[in-house]
Amino acid sequence: MRRKRMKRSPTMVVLILERVPPGLRGELTRWFLEPKAGVFVGRVSAMVRDRLWEKACGQAREGGCVMIHSSNNEQGFLIRTWGKTARPIEDFEGLFLVRTP
Repeated sequence: MRRKRMKRSPTMVVLILERVPPGLRGELTRWFLEPKAGVFVGRVSAMVRDRLWEKACGQAREGGCVMIHSSNNEQGFLIRTWGKTARPIEDFEGLFLVRTP
């Protein structure tokens, strides 16, 4: 009996950019919706998600990036950060928490 190939479905992604060049925001609107300035939401494959993350971090200059995407863990999502963001994310034994100033 042949095994069926399981298709991996796109994952839900939220990308938050702070103090980044407008050109980067414009590029990201090709893949995501921008419901609020600097906040991008969409469903993309893991490969596209990782490449867009590299692009965002590479072009952010002095800004900051936060990516939240669905994952198979206790919280149901993972958080990546790069640069200086207004609210730092802390990882306490696999539990993500937001530090408020």
